Amino acid sequence: MAGPAPSAGPSPAGNPLARLTLDELRQRTSVKWRMHPPDVLPLWVAEQDVPLAEPVADALRRAIDLGDTGYAHGTAYAEALGAFAARRWGWSDFRVDHATVVPDVMMGIVEVLRLVTDPGDAVVVCPPVYPPFYAFVSHADRQVIEAPLGPDLRMDHAALDDAFRRARACGRRPAFLLCNPHNPTGVVHRRDELEAVAELADRHGLRVISDEIHAPLVLPGARFTPYLTVPGAENAFALTSASKAWNLAGLKAALAVAGPRAAADLRRMPEEVGHGPSHLGVIAHTAAFRAGGPWLDLLLDGLDANRTLLETLLAEHLPAVGYHRPEGTYLAWLDCTRLGVATEQPGGAPGVVSVASEQPADGPGVVTDVAGPAKLFLDQARVALSSGHVFGTGGAGFVRLNFATSPAILTEAVTRMGRAVSAASA
Repeated sequence: MAGPAPSAGPSPAGNPLARLTLDELRQRTSVKWRMHPPDVLPLWVAEQDVPLAEPVADALRRAIDLGDTGYAHGTAYAEALGAFAARRWGWSDFRVDHATVVPDVMMGIVEVLRLVTDPGDAVVVCPPVYPPFYAFVSHADRQVIEAPLGPDLRMDHAALDDAFRRARACGRRPAFLLCNPHNPTGVVHRRDELEAVAELADRHGLRVISDEIHAPLVLPGARFTPYLTVPGAENAFALTSASKAWNLAGLKAALAVAGPRAAADLRRMPEEVGHGPSHLGVIAHTAAFRAGGPWLDLLLDGLDANRTLLETLLAEHLPAVGYHRPEGTYLAWLDCTRLGVATEQPGGAPGVVSVASEQPADGPGVVTDVAGPAKLFLDQARVALSSGHVFGTGGAGFVRLNFATSPAILTEAVTRMGRAVSAASA
């Protein structure tokens, strides 16, 4: 567990995560800061404690000053993503005409599923995984089949093979919902792993839909591979936005991107889907991809320092908690099974996750069902984390911690958690 001493990290002046005080953050009215009482430190839902990147703020101010609040139009968003993808990931053959604007990533996933699967068909997921994968797939009248991650938290080839085989047997047009990078584990899938997915999907006749909303948030030491750049992914789809990297969840707009052999499917997207994105959202996301790179680099430096700080804090205050150093995202998947906290979830048996049941949710990623160690930390430490049991098989006894906050808040939160565990075991 013991890790290296925390580095100095980026200077507070350059680190977006160090610019806002706790008092300033508590003035926010978003779900992260209003779901719990003010004495709770919220490290749960995927919102960052950062100010807006200046290029984004400038673009929004200009739109407001002009009264430019009508309907979204044009391909500027896709063009900005294509240029960003070429610079950052070497995706040189990105096709703007193979992309379309959708309200957000999860709604885009649902609409793509409606294009390429039928009611009752199976959709494979790799738990523990983002909880709305279960809810949104079920609400779309598709069934979920699990291919659990391996002990190293990476995709398990044998489990995928078996799940793909079962999915094919369940319906005419199955699909695989890939999380790339993976939420909640922070794993960034390697190119060889994605190539293996493409080969299996082709062999079993599954369409792959890749959720790549965390793609810009790959930390030093790893490299993001867009799924559509992998050989064999020509009939797949990717969904992405600037939402997670630039903290734009309240400014709705995302892109669905089709591989060359899936472009005809994407053209069948109902016209009304394109009416859902916010014009201000399109403006903000376009500005982020077009001019937000320098700000993003500062953020990544801050997140890199925070993941090392978290490792050090856990070693000091919670040595029994397992920490798998994330390669991407700003999410840490913490193994609390050795704390001896009961993992019973509301309405279920200890340690059992009923993935077919609906979890209370207030929107994509906002799951409020709390049990096990997350309940201990909320009740006794006044720190809000995401409860692991809602992430599907393998999640009971875990918590997800959002470390996109200031070093001071992160330090105070883990210190409180350590005191709570010590008190509970006394």
